[in-house]
Amino acid sequence: MPLIRSSAAELANLMATGEASSVEITRASLDRIAEVDGEVHAFLHVDAEGALAQAAEVDRRRAAGEELHALAGVPIAVKDVVVTRGLPTTAGSRILEGWVPPYDATLVTRLREAGLPILGKTNMDEFAMGSSTEHSAYGPTRNPWDLGRIPGGSGGGSAACLAAYEAPLAIGTDTGGSIRQPASVTGTVGAKPTYGGVSRYGLIAMASSLDQAGPCTRTVLDAALLHSLIGGHDRMDSTSLDAPVPPVVEAANRADVSGMRIGIVKELTGEGFQPGVQKRFEEAVQHLVDAGAEIVQVSCPSFRYALAAYYLVMPSEVSSNLAKFDAMRYGLRVLPEGIDDPSAEQVMAATRDAGFGDEVKRRIILGTYALSSGYYDAYYGSAQKVRTLIADDFARAFEVADVLVSPTSPTTAFPFGDKMSDPLSMYMQDIATIPANLAGVPGLSLPSGLADEDGLPAGFQILAPAMKDERMYAVGSALEKRLHAAWGGPLLARVPSLVKEA
Repeated sequence: MPLIRSSAAELANLMATGEASSVEITRASLDRIAEVDGEVHAFLHVDAEGALAQAAEVDRRRAAGEELHALAGVPIAVKDVVVTRGLPTTAGSRILEGWVPPYDATLVTRLREAGLPILGKTNMDEFAMGSSTEHSAYGPTRNPWDLGRIPGGSGGGSAACLAAYEAPLAIGTDTGGSIRQPASVTGTVGAKPTYGGVSRYGLIAMASSLDQAGPCTRTVLDAALLHSLIGGHDRMDSTSLDAPVPPVVEAANRADVSGMRIGIVKELTGEGFQPGVQKRFEEAVQHLVDAGAEIVQVSCPSFRYALAAYYLVMPSEVSSNLAKFDAMRYGLRVLPEGIDDPSAEQVMAATRDAGFGDEVKRRIILGTYALSSGYYDAYYGSAQKVRTLIADDFARAFEVADVLVSPTSPTTAFPFGDKMSDPLSMYMQDIATIPANLAGVPGLSLPSGLADEDGLPAGFQILAPAMKDERMYAVGSALEKRLHAAWGGPLLARVPSLVKEA
């Protein structure tokens, strides 16, 4: 098997047994990036020199007999919303074009200390606002399954680089589904840990009470291994949970669901979901039944208001967080035309007009309005009350079910431009993923198969109670094994044209 098609766990084993070196593995990924990324556009910046230097250092340490992390030497890609010392970090926006941070995010520090070569930074919707990666200021990323379709968003670059075999591991962030929805439409695996389970220090904030970094991979075990590495308490993040990382790797290896209660959420299935997506979901549920799980039906009535609540809470926090991009301290600065001695306000207005895209402006305006005097209680305050109701629905559901399941996204990948003129239809792509962010519970998406209508991947979502992340890995791993047995191998083995030649 070519190195680029191996999982991270398989690559780690090859290095441990001396069958491959980190330099060989990293160079294979870099060669693949050079070969196909001109078409996929998963990366905004590739650091070949730095990645190979990190790989060589890991090989030296391994040869010296040092004890290394299980993933040491496995290359990784990092979403461009995560700051990286010495590497450009733009959040997919012109307003940060060329900015090179002087420090690393905590999760990047942990990657470097563990010896994972960083291949580069992946493309994304500007400031993580979008579900298609069409809102990147640097052009869209393309789905390796069909280059005319979106790879999901906002983390389309991280998901696409996995599906195109450019990297075995990637980091994403998930505010309303930006890890899980791209995983769904690219046939990969993505996990959103419990809120606070992975440090947010060094993430360029979109909505601070919703943002969560997590692993993007091609297998459930790889996601668990990466989650275990980047998770854990961080004193630099006031929202970081002061608790051990749940035993996610053990759960992914055990993969036993016999006797578990699997809750199907009434509000997240059926009407509004593409028939082929729904069919693959039902087949996956049957696999869990065959593995010994018990199926229970649950209703979470407040979930129907999740999308509306999210699009008040999130833009309100966006309005606050993006106020720092003022053309005064760092980033882009544009002087207004026809004004000889512009005021700070005029420079700020010109810069934000030129530096922010339409979707970012839309959300800033919406959030500023929702927070304005006379409207705060009616909009933002009411949305926070709905958020509490959603958390209560989750709590009641988890009294009768160990995990909850649904399709990850209501449709497969749609063609470029299909939803750009209708923001609401774009927002609907996250209808099944948003409730987890509002409540802070963990969620995982893995491939459930190819939809009959278009032969494109569909995703299966597993939600667990807060700080019980191991449950979603156990269910995901058990389901993955049964699906692979039914398919005769990983779903990505069927990816056409561009990737089939890998």
